[in-house]
Amino acid sequence: MHSDKRSREFYILAAFFAVFVLFLYGPLSAILILSFQGPNGGLTFPLNGVSLHWFFNLFETQAVGDFGGSFQRSLTLGLMVMVTTVLVSLLAGLAFRRKFIGATPLFYLSVASLVVPSIIVSLGIGVVFQQVGFQPSWYSSAFGAHLTWTLPFGVLIMFAVFNRFSPSYEEAARDLGASAWQTFRHVLLPMIAPSLIGVGLFGFSLSYDEFARTLMTAGTFNTLPLEIYGMTTNVTTPVLYALGTVTTVFSFLVIGGTLALIIAVNRRRARS
Repeated sequence: MHSDKRSREFYILAAFFAVFVLFLYGPLSAILILSFQGPNGGLTFPLNGVSLHWFFNLFETQAVGDFGGSFQRSLTLGLMVMVTTVLVSLLAGLAFRRKFIGATPLFYLSVASLVVPSIIVSLGIGVVFQQVGFQPSWYSSAFGAHLTWTLPFGVLIMFAVFNRFSPSYEEAARDLGASAWQTFRHVLLPMIAPSLIGVGLFGFSLSYDEFARTLMTAGTFNTLPLEIYGMTTNVTTPVLYALGTVTTVFSFLVIGGTLALIIAVNRRRARS
């Protein structure tokens, strides 16, 4: 009787998860399939032939859209945001391990941008840059706008990591004569390395596909999300789907590479 009840609960949860996955990846699978349209294919089903024509078309000169430039800008911006998010989050996590005056207001101030609508943040930063005489651009104002989105998440993750971290390891290292830098380099950093990699991936992924906070701050040149949005009103060929497929595959490769790096770090730490 009890076993039958567990079986029913299992199948119900499995069915719910299957529906969730279908809802999540169903639209993505449609774009993936339509990107393999033949040369005379359109934007809807059914497929008119099957080919890689539109993928090769991505690397040709386009009447509308700058795929290569926008991808390079998004990649560069994502890497800049990733490095900054990791460094600032790590330093904030180390600083908040000790009590200091103003710690609580500073904490709430650092995460306050999460509750502000993204488009308002983008508009505010764009207006401030124009008022002080600077031209908004993807590498300055958009960079700052993205940090208002990635830093709170990175800081919260590092707070959770350090709250579970026992200081006894550092105390043992100091008892053995290690300096503060040696303790950080050889004890603390290897133990929190997987979490730092996760913060970096989180920062990169949030920045790479951010649209709202980039809309008013990117300046003259578009990032990839802005370029794709602009193409939806001009491009009437499956090349747009091919671009979506390529960027999705790139995102999964980044995630897979990060997971492989975390596994390698954990194995190395286990051997040590």
